[in-house]
Order: sequence, then C-alpha cells, then structure tokens
Amino acid sequence: MNNLFREFPQALQFDVGDSIDIWIKAVSRNHKEVFTAIKTVVIASISGIQSILTAIPWWLFIAVVMLLAWRVTEKKRVALLFGTMLFFVGSSGLWSHMLQTLSIVIAAVILSVVLGFPIGVLIVMSKRAESVIRPILDLMQTMPTFVYLVPAVILFSIGMTPALMATTIYAIVPMIRMTSHGINHVDSEVVEAAKAFGSTRLQALVKVQIPQAKATIMTGVNQTIMMAMSMVVTCALIGANGLGMEILLATNRTEMGKALMPGIAIVIVAIILDRLTQGLVKESEASGS
Repeated sequence: MNNLFREFPQALQFDVGDSIDIWIKAVSRNHKEVFTAIKTVVIASISGIQSILTAIPWWLFIAVVMLLAWRVTEKKRVALLFGTMLFFVGSSGLWSHMLQTLSIVIAAVILSVVLGFPIGVLIVMSKRAESVIRPILDLMQTMPTFVYLVPAVILFSIGMTPALMATTIYAIVPMIRMTSHGINHVDSEVVEAAKAFGSTRLQALVKVQIPQAKATIMTGVNQTIMMAMSMVVTCALIGANGLGMEILLATNRTEMGKALMPGIAIVIVAIILDRLTQGLVKESEASGS
C-alpha cells in the first residue's frame, strides 16, 4: 500500500512515444513515392536559389546589400558597415557556406510566407479554424527545436530536405500569428465604412484589412526570418550544409577558434537581414499612415 502512494503504479503507465514512432514509420513506408517527390522538388528549389546566389559576383552582392541598406535606413554609415561585415565573412573563407545557409533560409521563409499567410487569414475568417489552429501554434512554439528534426529525418532521411521542413515548421508560427493579429486589429470603423459602401466581407478583407495590416504582416516576415536563422546550427545535426555545419564540425574537433568564425558570420547575416526587413516594416507603416 505504501508503494502505491510512493511510486506511480506500473499498471497505469502507457507509452505514447512508441505508437507515434510506429505511425510515422508506417506513413514513411507506405507513401515513399510522395516523400521522394517532395525531396526532389525541395533539393531542386534550394539548388536553384544557391545557383542564383553563387552566380552573383561577391562585389556585386555586397554592393546590392549596401544599396538596400542605404535605401531602407537612409544612413551611409550603416550601408558601409554592412559592406565591411560581408567583406569580413568572405575574407574568412566562409562566403560559399554563407550562401548555402542563405539558400535554406530563403527557401524556408518563402514556404513559411506562402503557407502562413493564408492560414493567418483563415484564423480571422473562421472562429472554428481559430479554435483548432491556435492550440497547435501554442504547442509548436513551446516545443524544443530538436523535436522537429526527428519526424523530418524519418520521412526524408538526412540532408537539405528535412532541414528545410524542420526550419519551415519552426519559423511559420510568427507569420501566422502576426497575419491574424494585424488583420484583427485594423480599425473596426474603417471596416464598417467599407461594408457600408457595399463591400462584401471578402472585399473588405482584401481591399481594406490586409493593406492596413501590411506593417504587422511585414513584422511577421521579419520574425520568420529570425526564427529560420536560429535553426541554422540545429539543422546541421541532420546534414544541412552551411555555416551551421562548419560550427558543428569545428566543435566536434574542439577547435573553438574555427567554430567562432562561422558563428560570427551567422550573427552578421542575421543582423543584416533583421535591419533590412525592419526598414521595410517602417516603410509599410509610413505608407499605411
């Protein structure tokens, strides 16, 4: 009797994890052709993005970034700083690794926006969909990042495809949340005025609410990019090439100096992407005001 209250009864224990593993492996085995096709498309997409980035001469790439920085920040010293930072990455022998990382991030962000935006709109349009999707988003946001890697590896093996899928699942949450938040917080009087002039609910959404929420939606894109960047090192564990892989390899060899350099490169890329997208957010706010 004392043991009953001291330790959890063995008869009441059950293992959900084994059932989930069996189900995921069964899905992977029974739908192998589907996942192979997805893998082919993903690899082709990432390779295409990487080919485009690689085809751009390094000096032109840096010049374009500097021009964009000057345009969105209106500060020459920021543009010069970004150019210097990118030159540092290239002179450290990490240029090709940076482009590999950017390829995955760009692909993940595009996929997150393409999927996340309509889901965010769906949450606004349907209370039933909101009651189902919001708990899932809460679960996705609190789940450790390593958990995303396991099903991705089982379904797609190792390499760029599971890395992209895991990154997309992790990064899509802020896109969905900020889209629904921005649309929901558009001034109700503006929406009612549109409806008073004969707009349907869909017309009010497309012509009034979404344009008014553009700045908030762009903030969601910014956060999605940052979340994707934060998965770079984690995805190296499942074979994603790039700066994260360089950190992992150097750490495994206990070469802390060599691990530090790609780490700094990741920070540099994250800062540049963050400042550029923040500038676009401010432009959206200015155009919407």
